Amino acid sequence: MVKIETISAETIKPSMPPPSELRTFKISLLDQLAPPLYVPVILFYSATALCIDNNTTSFDISNHLKNSLSKTLNHYYPLAGRLRQNATVDYNNEGVPFIEAKVNLELSEILENPNMDLVQRFLPLDPYNVLLVKELVITAVQVNYFECGGIAIGVCISHKIADGATVASFLSAWSANANGTSEIIVPRLDSASLFPPRDVTIAMPSGVISKEKTLTKRFIFDAQKLALLRAKIANGAVTRVEAVTSRIWKSAFVTIQDSSSSMVTHVVNLRARMSPRMHEQFLGNIWQLAVTAPILTKHEESKLQLGELISEIRTSIRKINGNYIRMLQGDDGLLKACESMKEVRQHFMKGGVDCYRFSSWTRFPFYETNFGWGNPTWVCTTNVPIKNVVILMSTKSGDGIEAWVTLAEDHMASFEQDHDLLEFISTRPSP
Repeated sequence: MVKIETISAETIKPSMPPPSELRTFKISLLDQLAPPLYVPVILFYSATALCIDNNTTSFDISNHLKNSLSKTLNHYYPLAGRLRQNATVDYNNEGVPFIEAKVNLELSEILENPNMDLVQRFLPLDPYNVLLVKELVITAVQVNYFECGGIAIGVCISHKIADGATVASFLSAWSANANGTSEIIVPRLDSASLFPPRDVTIAMPSGVISKEKTLTKRFIFDAQKLALLRAKIANGAVTRVEAVTSRIWKSAFVTIQDSSSSMVTHVVNLRARMSPRMHEQFLGNIWQLAVTAPILTKHEESKLQLGELISEIRTSIRKINGNYIRMLQGDDGLLKACESMKEVRQHFMKGGVDCYRFSSWTRFPFYETNFGWGNPTWVCTTNVPIKNVVILMSTKSGDGIEAWVTLAEDHMASFEQDHDLLEFISTRPSP
């Protein structure tokens, strides 16, 4: 039986607390509308890849991580605060819970065949059950030490203040401080001035967390299989993300056939779409949902080509342009921000539509998170108790994609046997 034993728990605070006038941080409209969940990431460092002195102990590693985290929080101080009334993050000397645990397991056993229920235990909290959290902390960290000397660092940051890009930026800043590099990554903390907050309270919509049993599985598209897939679509004139999205979407609606229509949402990062282009280190939720029009799938599924699905996806993403963003920043910003969610909800109410929610993390530099002992062997997210969710992450080599697909358990059984999908899936472990 795998045992994960907590060996220490403390709170890490900024080494230089922010001045009183900065201790209340306004969240933006897009933060206010974000789901009350956490964004979870786990970074694994195998013992064989750790570039550390033989005399270095877990105590040394612990102090190194804690000291560099404290230093990083000087600039990312909202991450050490607490959310108040869906309007502000207040810093009152609370800090970041920092847990250390001992795992009676070799890390290689995780890397060879990841058990996602077990992997989730390497996180400091359940990212999808905020009711279990005594206080609504913004950030929490858990460092796990394996018997072989390997390490797993689990990080959860509240989605009310961070998207995937923010989490990646924070990890880059933390690792840069740990490495002692001259580069100092300083976040931009004024997203509320670009997307002014409103007097609005958002609760978790009913039905988001699936009542039926779900299953999250990893599907690996390595570089060779991706090249083959792209070559079969419009002579390869598509991106990796487009190719994988279209393949998963079609395999899902062909094998599941729960409804007569199917649609896709894709998270669109607004930073590169702003004019002028937004700073990559902008802290907060700087994204919107692109929503495809529902397509008929019953009796027509065999005729739909992947290129046609990609065309639908591109059309939806093109709508999130400069004019869209200007409206988002205007007086009717709340109505504009809610448009995509309202559209999805209306289709659900009509019935007969399945919606698959995609989010791509492939451009985030998670595999460059070097705390001074080398890059991660593997980076992953965790189980998602929300059906029809797909998170795309890069493989360590950077030229492949790991697709983390969550479906209803009975749907997964048929989906993972789809021959058209299996043609492009690698059987080798990612790490």
